[in-house]
Amino acid sequence: MVVAHSERATLRVGDVFLKVDADQARIDVEVEAMALAPVPTPKVLWHKPPVLAIAAVPGRALGRLGEPSTASPAAWAAAGATIRRLHDAPLPPRPGRAGRGPDELAADLDGECEWLVTNGVLPADLVTRNRQVAEAALRPWAPVFTHGDLQIAHVFVDGDGITGIIDWSEAGQGDALFDLATLTLGHEEHLGDVVAGYGTDVDLDVIRAWWSLRSLLGVRWLVEHGFDPFAPGCEIDVLRSRL
Repeated sequence: MVVAHSERATLRVGDVFLKVDADQARIDVEVEAMALAPVPTPKVLWHKPPVLAIAAVPGRALGRLGEPSTASPAAWAAAGATIRRLHDAPLPPRPGRAGRGPDELAADLDGECEWLVTNGVLPADLVTRNRQVAEAALRPWAPVFTHGDLQIAHVFVDGDGITGIIDWSEAGQGDALFDLATLTLGHEEHLGDVVAGYGTDVDLDVIRAWWSLRSLLGVRWLVEHGFDPFAPGCEIDVLRSRL
C-alpha cells in the first residue's frame, strides 16, 4: 500500500501502480492529462474502472515534505524547466484544482481560518498573519496547463534529469504560480533553483502567498484523512515560518 484514504487508494505490485478511485471523472482527468502533457508521465497499462494501472517511473522522488531533499540544484532547476514546458502547452479542456478564482478561494480561506481558530487547532495570531500573507495570491491570473498537485514527491529524477511526473488527477487550467508554490512548499531554499530553470520572471511574493494559502486550506483535510500537518517541516511549520 502506497497511500490510502477515504477518497482513493494506491497500491504497488512490482513495477505496477494500481490506483483505485470510485470517482470515474477524476480517473478520466488523470488519463487525459497524461496524454496531453508534453512532459514525462507514467505509461498507462490498462484502465478498468475503478482501477487505473500505470507503470512505475524510473528514478526517485525529488524529495519529501518534511525531509531535506538530496537532489542537486541542477535537478531542481530541471524540474522548473519541465514545469515551464507544461505551462507553455496548449490548454487542457477543463479547469483544474489550481483553477479556482479569487472570490471562491477567499470564501474557502475564510471558512478554513475560522475553523482553525474556533477549534483551537492553531493560534489566532498565526492564522491571521498567514491570512494576510495569502491575500497576495488572490488576484487575476492567465490560465495555463497546470498539474494541480505538484508536490515534491510527485516529481521523479535520475541524476540531474526529470524522469516523470505522477498523479495528474487534479490537472487542468489554472494558476501557474500554484504549481511552483506546491513544488517548493517546505523547501524554500530551492525556490531560486526552480525559478532559474523555469526561465521567466515570477512574482516571489505570490509564491510565498500560495504557501500560506495552500497550508491554511489543507490542514483540516490532512487531519481528517489521517495525515499529520504538524510533522516537522510540514504545513504547520510552513505557516510558522511566515511569522
